[in-house]
Amino acid sequence: MKAKKIFIFGASGFIGGLLFKEFNRFYNTLGTYCTQENAYGKNQKFTSFNVTEDSAYELLASVSPTVVISVIRGPFDALITMHQHLAQYANDYGCKVVFLSSANVFDAYSKYPSYEFDKTLSESIYGRFQIKIEHSLQKLLKENLLLLRAPMVFGPQSPRVKEIKQLILDKAPIEVFPNLIINVSSGEKICQQILLLLNQDASGIYHLGSSDLVPHEEFIQEIVHQLRIGNPVYKRIYTTNENRYLAVLSKDHPLPLEITHSYKDCLEAHY
Repeated sequence: MKAKKIFIFGASGFIGGLLFKEFNRFYNTLGTYCTQENAYGKNQKFTSFNVTEDSAYELLASVSPTVVISVIRGPFDALITMHQHLAQYANDYGCKVVFLSSANVFDAYSKYPSYEFDKTLSESIYGRFQIKIEHSLQKLLKENLLLLRAPMVFGPQSPRVKEIKQLILDKAPIEVFPNLIINVSSGEKICQQILLLLNQDASGIYHLGSSDLVPHEEFIQEIVHQLRIGNPVYKRIYTTNENRYLAVLSKDHPLPLEITHSYKDCLEAHY
């Protein structure tokens, strides 16, 4: 990879933190934080950034990165504006942008899995927000954009698994969707995939989910079985009488074999 300086918006979050640790082993890597100031304030690799108040363009101009990775969270309106400024900076200075989007950009389509060049359409606020950011970034030169879509993300320290643990401890029901067919990923798998794609100077749209599908209920039950804590209670939610899909699969841009994984690989993370 030609890039020598990586900048991560959202480096203090779950996926951002994993990306920072992975990239910092090989490249000059910097990132932003907004919370946990005591943990990051004295680390010169991290810069405080409030997406509702600070200028992404000015911050990037002061850092001059060659690759910008965005996994930041925050208020939707502020994030849309931030990514518009990011696109303007990338156009002005020619840096590469990596944006991690989600399967929710297809959540209006429920009868089939979704592929890289399917038309995006969402019924959810979150999906429509992601679509707006995708559209603003797709105005970049093709070689300057790596647009990645991830399905539901799990892993030992992931927010989803932490929530499941807490629900079990609180003796509260875990919601499962028996008719929902998904593919999945983990924070670790996503980091491996992004690192290799950037090393290969890839651009365009890639889907980062497992190569196979699994019912949501079955996958959650497998995680709970591995956790081995308490006595879980499930609340089964049926939104339709037929199977529906929320999955992003690869077709036009297949992932290299070394970073392709199955949903069972995401269950081997020692929960």
